Amino acid sequence: MRIARAITSDAHEWVAMRTALWPSGGGGAHAAEIAALLGDAGATINLIARDNEMALGFAEASLRHDYVNGCKTSPVAFLESIYVVPEARGRGVARALVAAVENWAQEQGCKEFASDAPVGNVASFDMHQALGFVETQRVVFFRKVLS
Repeated sequence: MRIARAITSDAHEWVAMRTALWPSGGGGAHAAEIAALLGDAGATINLIARDNEMALGFAEASLRHDYVNGCKTSPVAFLESIYVVPEARGRGVARALVAAVENWAQEQGCKEFASDAPVGNVASFDMHQALGFVETQRVVFFRKVLS
């Protein structure tokens, strides 16, 4: 398995994997975001895992300088997204992607690495714990529309 920064030739597979993770991003939204990231990654790292030529997964991470729940330092490396194709799960792909992000984060001077997951996503909780993340807090956001 090879982990590398995403490049233009990865865009089609990256869009497909993002769409599998977030189906609501269809209609070109994922492609537009990926094109922007490929044009200027800014304070992000975007990785693709491959086995031979097949894309196995991706990870997107950023440096957050604002407050990150449960963290005490700044900047914090934040795992914005991670996805492994179903047929490659359980083979260490997520672990390799997270390790590559950790290396990048340390190069950026980060002392903490954070992530989040929706409250009901037990599979994501299990993955995060298996990769060494520790739950810091749970929160539910509320809103009220004002007329």
